[in-house]
Amino acid sequence: MQQSLEFDSELIRRYDTSGPRYTSYPTAVQFTEAFGEAEYRERARRSNETDTPAPLSLYFHIPFCNTVCFYCACNKVITANRKRAQPYLDHLFREIRMQGELYDRDRPVEQLHWGGGTPTFISDEQMRALMDETRRHFALRDDDSGEYSIEIDPREADAGTMALLRELGFNRISLGVQDFDPRVQQAVNRIQSEEETAAVLEAARAEGFKSTSIDLIYGLPHQSVDSFAATLDKVIAMGPDRLSVFNYAHLPQMFKTQRQIRAEALPSADEKLAILDYTIGRLTEAGYVYIGMDHFARPDDELAVAQREGTLYRNFQGYSTHADCDLVAMGATSISKVGDSYSQNLKGLEDYYAALEAGRLPVFRGVVLTADDRLRREVITRLICNFELDFADIEAAYGIDFADYFADALERLQPMQADGLLVVNADGIQVQPRGRLLIRNICMVFDRYLGSDSPQRFSKVI
Repeated sequence: MQQSLEFDSELIRRYDTSGPRYTSYPTAVQFTEAFGEAEYRERARRSNETDTPAPLSLYFHIPFCNTVCFYCACNKVITANRKRAQPYLDHLFREIRMQGELYDRDRPVEQLHWGGGTPTFISDEQMRALMDETRRHFALRDDDSGEYSIEIDPREADAGTMALLRELGFNRISLGVQDFDPRVQQAVNRIQSEEETAAVLEAARAEGFKSTSIDLIYGLPHQSVDSFAATLDKVIAMGPDRLSVFNYAHLPQMFKTQRQIRAEALPSADEKLAILDYTIGRLTEAGYVYIGMDHFARPDDELAVAQREGTLYRNFQGYSTHADCDLVAMGATSISKVGDSYSQNLKGLEDYYAALEAGRLPVFRGVVLTADDRLRREVITRLICNFELDFADIEAAYGIDFADYFADALERLQPMQADGLLVVNADGIQVQPRGRLLIRNICMVFDRYLGSDSPQRFSKVI
């Protein structure tokens, strides 16, 4: 497929709305407390009994951060007290043991991810203990063939940390940067030098990490095209394999820490679009290809290759090359995908601890997908990952007539086709270069849960 992108500011303004990011379908808005521990255990049991049980993907949530970044909307615990980590890990180990009992040991762990918070908040000894406990209860790969990744705050890591993580089996890293401009960093309370970031990246390369990624955010206070251009130049010089360039969603009514950011310091909507336009051009010029949503990668990166081959997938950690895994997520607030279900753990630490101390898995809500959900998830996933959809493939897999089943959706796509976002013909849908930034809008047409009040629950699509 052609991995090109066209920026059209007029179209973006016209389609400027809010919508899901589709890391799942149905989205977490549809999760209910009618789905609990018993339902989760049943889905885990069924997943073992299929003809060919899927490999596993494991996610571990480490919620602690030493300092607060004002823009952050993640589930986190801000503390300088490192002693708070051990009680959390003690409970996480209980969950690992309980979860491990549910899955056959011959199901290999193809994918593993530590997220947060700041996973490197915990000590070297604690990181070793967490990986050892995981290995006792799950079949981790020992040949470096799995996709084992970790989110890193360069302020919480050094060359020794990178050596340890590589020894533990990690082979991919994602570094949080956001912006190198000192004024922006001061405004969002994240002071981080270019030098310490580059040092961690170089240490990762020296240790043989297979993939490196850097996260940036546009739309932060005091940013401009010129200031963000300087950050981009510095990041491009570091040469990461991937880049994520996220749109800052200012929602102080939902996230208290964002109230520390002065709204009048934020760039205007026009300036944000100009920053995005420049970013796309600069990264393209530097040789990166647009994967989708916020993600860019080198043409030889496995994400770019998977997209060209039509095998890219999307889950709660973003884009992935492992479409066939059951995702078992552990830690407070984490979300699993097992069989035809999604489920989420309790969010508060005390509630999470209490459930485990009572011998219960801390699942508090979820959803079992209907046949219609599974069909729509497949359609949305193919569009958001590969920018194209073959009607015959869907019809063969789900026993439907696409034009009949999705008659309303196809009609709603007509204005988008008139605007050049996509092409619909008898064979399928092809998203055009000018429609790729608006892929969430296109996917929303196939989302049967979206109502008139739904956009209030989601971030802006651009």
